[in-house]
Amino acid sequence: MLLEGKTAVISGAASPRGIGLSTARAFAEQGARVVILDLDLNAAHEAAASLGAGHVGLRCDVTDMAACKSAVAAVIDRFGQIDILVNNAGVTEPVRTLDITAAGWDRIMNVNLRGTLHLSQTCIPHMKARQKGSIICMSSVSALRGGGIFGGPHYSAAKAGVLGLAKAMAREFGPDGIRVNCVAPGLIETDITGDKLTVAMKADIIKGIPLGRLGAAKDVAGIYVFLASDLSAYVTGAVIDVNGGMLIH
Repeated sequence: MLLEGKTAVISGAASPRGIGLSTARAFAEQGARVVILDLDLNAAHEAAASLGAGHVGLRCDVTDMAACKSAVAAVIDRFGQIDILVNNAGVTEPVRTLDITAAGWDRIMNVNLRGTLHLSQTCIPHMKARQKGSIICMSSVSALRGGGIFGGPHYSAAKAGVLGLAKAMAREFGPDGIRVNCVAPGLIETDITGDKLTVAMKADIIKGIPLGRLGAAKDVAGIYVFLASDLSAYVTGAVIDVNGGMLIH
């Protein structure tokens, strides 16, 4: 198994149809001990229990540095190590530029970008001490193409910020054995998209996707497994597109 003996922390991973929980399942199948962080403690517990014995669910608000420190300390106390951090927690808001409010801007930036920074800052000292670790950050095709289907411009800006932050961390902490990479999904059918897409909307979107379908959470989870494992031991600072060809550089 690719992740045997490793401990993985995944933020925002309790949503039943989300990329986070799909990733948690894939990690558990590959032998990892998984810690699910989520705002909803009960949902985090249920999600962890669904993976089988030995996995943990914790409440964590990634916008709160103290909460991140508390959660990471609890993981280290329980398992003794953190090998993998997946900065998956995110929120979106489908508004146009002139409709972005100060509160909306702060919410999108705080969860998507500041949250990525907080958890990374909290895990990196532990990883530095062990001289190894893999951090994977969730960006988006909207950061690369200037907008997506549901996210507003502030979402694109936050996810572009994640790209820059991850690349800078990869450069800074590579000498410490820590790899930092990004995943940029296209349109994935999750709880965020939910039932917002009509049959006609899906058909129109699929016309622009060479692989001829929308993405599934497991499509992204597979890439997370690759970046978390030693299969990608010489990969850092990379951005992997998972969009079916919606955007080809």
